[in-house]
Amino acid sequence: MSEIRFMTPQEHKQAANDLLQAEISGKQIGLLSLKYPSIDMDDAYAIQSELLALKLAQGRQVIGWKIGLTSKAMQAALNIDIPDSGILFDDMAVESGGTIVPGRFIQPRIEVEIAFVLKDRLGGAHINRDAVIAATDYVTPAIEILDTRIVRLDKATGNTRKIFDTISDNAANAGIVTGNEKHAVDAFDLRRIGAITFCNNEVEETGLGAGVLNDPIESVVWLARRMADYNQHIEPGQVILSGSFIRPIECPSGTYIHADFGEFGQVEVTFG
Repeated sequence: MSEIRFMTPQEHKQAANDLLQAEISGKQIGLLSLKYPSIDMDDAYAIQSELLALKLAQGRQVIGWKIGLTSKAMQAALNIDIPDSGILFDDMAVESGGTIVPGRFIQPRIEVEIAFVLKDRLGGAHINRDAVIAATDYVTPAIEILDTRIVRLDKATGNTRKIFDTISDNAANAGIVTGNEKHAVDAFDLRRIGAITFCNNEVEETGLGAGVLNDPIESVVWLARRMADYNQHIEPGQVILSGSFIRPIECPSGTYIHADFGEFGQVEVTFG
């Protein structure tokens, strides 16, 4: 019977450093789930925490958090039954209508979401939707830019990324584009907020807020409770990407994205 081997703190640090170097160089690394077969959810978040430390040491600042894998379809694709989360840094923010510098990302994709901006600190294992509503300053339409510093497919084995790879890689987060509209959290039924997403002026995807755990507010509840497990809180002024209600859209150079949320607002970005 083979001995069970667990990841060590040094391996967490090495994986985080490899991910950071992949981001800097634009060259992807191999699957962590192949290199470290014993990797589990705690390891993945430990690697993400080490990546956070490296970025803070570079002078980066945390501006918020993202929640991913909130739809049943995406969870089924990765054989999990819970969302994941990642960290938003100040260098990820892009103005609506802006253009992404060519080569900034490796394999960019986008998703459309509802973003929450907080006015009060939020955290704790017993947070509920009323607490999220009370702590929210406003909600706004958003585009999340995804990227992957880890290969999606290992050609030698045919293995694809697992949830542990994605979480380690900061939940595949790379950028955030928010709209100019600011709405009270109770001004709309967020479950029924829809978005028509155009790619190069053609409709590519449509979706409703209800695709996010049946209510984007519940997504923020999940995040606050998960963060409590790691003694973390969401701070005032931070933005929360509550989860996508469309499938990811590939965005090679030359792609123009326009997300039309109707009365809720508009967001657009061009990949140079």
